[in-house]
Amino acid sequence: MDYLYGTVQGSAPRLAATFDSEAQLLAYVTWARLKTDSNGKDKFEQCSVLVGYSGWKHSPTPLTDEDPQSVFHDPTPNMM
Repeated sequence: MDYLYGTVQGSAPRLAATFDSEAQLLAYVTWARLKTDSNGKDKFEQCSVLVGYSGWKHSPTPLTDEDPQSVFHDPTPNMM
């Protein structure tokens, strides 16, 4: 399982979603990210799990103690 985290400068990453594969996660982020501004902050689709975050990171292992079952698993644009 791969873990997608939303980030905001000055705060710890928060678990946003889980995916069965890194390829699925990266495809989702490609869809969700609208643009990156000159300061390196991302803007995401309003209906994505990353809305409200200014960045993202991913990992094949959990980075936080958050419950993976409390977030969407394999979200797609159709689910939102």
